[in-house]
Amino acid sequence: MMAFALYSEHVLGLYPCPLCIFQRIAVIAVGLIALAAALHNPDGGGRFAYVFLAVVAGGLGVAVAGRHVWLQGLPPDQVPACGGASLDYLMETLPLMDALRQVLTASGECAEVSWRFLGLTMPMWVLISLTGLVLWVIGTNWRLPAQRRTTTA
Repeated sequence: MMAFALYSEHVLGLYPCPLCIFQRIAVIAVGLIALAAALHNPDGGGRFAYVFLAVVAGGLGVAVAGRHVWLQGLPPDQVPACGGASLDYLMETLPLMDALRQVLTASGECAEVSWRFLGLTMPMWVLISLTGLVLWVIGTNWRLPAQRRTTTA
């Protein structure tokens, strides 16, 4: 997913809005958690810790992508004002929580649809893909403990 995000930015010229950047962070986080789980291959509680972390990171990404899809579906007269400030500017001038609040509540520039594939926008694809990735992490790490075998002589 990140390879396509970078391709769309650097080759297609589709620069990410603030919500897109947060979605990228979530995708990277889930990917790193999945990689760590694969390399570590833990037993017992370790598997569940990786699943929990992936669900939290993926859930946050799905929530941001859902907000993005919702913004793109609003009629133009109901789109919140974006304020015209870039994410970099907001992060430099505002405390972290204020910058996050402003991005997540007033992201009018995120309502623009500049790309579609099979009728779905990029945030819709992120929503679907991130949900699938989290389900895959759950499925591969959430194994029931093996039944103990007893041998009788």
